[in-house]
Amino acid sequence: MTATPGLPPSPAATAPEPLRSAPADATPELLRSVFRRHAAGVAVITAAGESPVGFTATSLTSVAAEPPLISFGVGTASSSWPVLAEAEHVGVHILGEHQRELAATFARSGADRFGPSTQWTVGPRGVPLLDDVSAWLVCRVVSRIPAGDHRVVIAEAVAGDFSGAARPLVYHEGRFTSLRD
Repeated sequence: MTATPGLPPSPAATAPEPLRSAPADATPELLRSVFRRHAAGVAVITAAGESPVGFTATSLTSVAAEPPLISFGVGTASSSWPVLAEAEHVGVHILGEHQRELAATFARSGADRFGPSTQWTVGPRGVPLLDDVSAWLVCRVVSRIPAGDHRVVIAEAVAGDFSGAARPLVYHEGRFTSLRD
């Protein structure tokens, strides 16, 4: 960029280039490292089977308002996948900042996710609904799209409630945290 004669150069014209490291080849670890920098809301997805199943998700996305569609990713190696692969309906729970332990329970492999410390009821369409969440939806599964070692599930909301008063739980830098004002 050239300066106008008689005027000092603009700060943007003289600012040094930001230092960047050499690009790394795309690997699963690179993807995980990049997304640790991305703050995401925390949800728990549940479904009814012989026993209820559920897992913590940070991949929840609103897809469309008309019809009301959401999406989330689930690993096919997950203990929840066999039930989710067949489920007609799922529960989607938005967690509040006071629910770090609940998020950790549903994220932990081998945990008794619906044990005595988890308060829940059977909701619409037989879906397990967690108590005291910020908001929840019961959704009808529309499709399961293969995506590497995961499936992207698209589901249409059929019922819900958003009356919880909690501030959101957030996942960032590999830990559950809350928003700062």
